[in-house]
Amino acid sequence: MIERLLCAPVAAVEAFDDSRPGLLFPEEEALLANSVEKRRNEFVTARRCAREALAELGIAAAPLLPGPQREPRWPAGVVGSITHCDGYRAAAVARTTDLATIGIDAEPHLPLPSGVLEAVALPAEVALLAKLAESDPSVCWDRLLFCAKEAVYKAWFPLARRWLDFHEAEIEIDPATGTFTAVLLVPGPLVDGVPLTGFTGRWLVDRGLLLAAITMPTH
Repeated sequence: MIERLLCAPVAAVEAFDDSRPGLLFPEEEALLANSVEKRRNEFVTARRCAREALAELGIAAAPLLPGPQREPRWPAGVVGSITHCDGYRAAAVARTTDLATIGIDAEPHLPLPSGVLEAVALPAEVALLAKLAESDPSVCWDRLLFCAKEAVYKAWFPLARRWLDFHEAEIEIDPATGTFTAVLLVPGPLVDGVPLTGFTGRWLVDRGLLLAAITMPTH
């Protein structure tokens, strides 16, 4: 499913359950010493997806350990993103010679829990969601907004190496094209000498899931 949002030179692997076994390196096992079964299963499957995606790039398996913000630390010369939610795990990777960053996120296609939208959405976004819901009530637009913002953060962090608040990027969703844009409301880092001002991405709804993906080519 994720391949519908991504194309070469991105390698992506997904799973809809944890039925296929995955092996962890000792350093990764140590991270799960006190984890419940659900957390362990999603971690193992997501890491398996990541290693299979890396193998498509010809990169040997190695530990994928979290960084200071729990982001996966990829091998040198690789950018990537991992996502997992109930019923879905995926990883997408590419070489830094092809892409500057990747951000993917998956969410259950359900309305956001009470109080979450007020915490993540800007006034203009709330107004947009109302219009979208009126024109097509079959989509949980509030959850899609959250999904897109998560993808934005995952694409932002490897470039900026600092936190991006939900209110520091404004999302515009295009239902006709299955795309979205994110305008940064704070100064972005330089990417290949050019200030980063935003992202463009794609989204879809299928199999009870919402997916959002961002790829930024290397200039």
